[in-house]
Amino acid sequence: MSLTLYAHPFSSYCQKVQIAFYENAVPFAYRLLGPEDPAAIEEQRALWPIGRFPVLVDDGATVAESSIIIEHLQLFHPGPVRLLPDDPKAALTVRFLDRFFDNYVMSAMQVPVFEALRAEGARKDEVMAQARVALDTAYQWLEDHLTGPWAAGEAFSLADCAAAPSLFYADWVHPIGEAFPRVRAYRARLLARPSMARCVEEGRPYRPYFPLGAPDRD
Repeated sequence: MSLTLYAHPFSSYCQKVQIAFYENAVPFAYRLLGPEDPAAIEEQRALWPIGRFPVLVDDGATVAESSIIIEHLQLFHPGPVRLLPDDPKAALTVRFLDRFFDNYVMSAMQVPVFEALRAEGARKDEVMAQARVALDTAYQWLEDHLTGPWAAGEAFSLADCAAAPSLFYADWVHPIGEAFPRVRAYRARLLARPSMARCVEEGRPYRPYFPLGAPDRD
């Protein structure tokens, strides 16, 4: 087995995939996408010209997109933690929640982050106001639909791999208010999970680069 992951430890989507690796103790080589290793950046762009990361290389085969990488791991490198249930209906729920966290929490959080990185940042206040509305809407939906310790109920899944970095960073951008006690408790459980706790520690040295200012917590 030869697995190589091109990623960065402060990236939310990379953390999502790393959680899946750590949950099942799947060994892999880590290629850090940063100025420390310019060759890794060139290799990653050659493998996936779209330029997004993480990217996995499995014995010469390239696998892109975080959700697909996690499903690939379950198919070809399974472990004791089943991140997608065998039941098709239950798996559909998990996939839906994965898309919810990526599209309505992660994406909403990233908009003001990307705007803050822009040289002029002229729309910073407007974009932040829009993000607050979008995130509060997502928090409320999640508050109303959480029924167990994890996103899809009793079992930790792909949905939680997406939720952990989504809610970790979203709470930095727009704190999860006291009106959402279930979401706050869920985020705390995710951060206490050893796989996510490891991701948080690995990303800690890069906090000064967070363009909105990383809070002094977590």
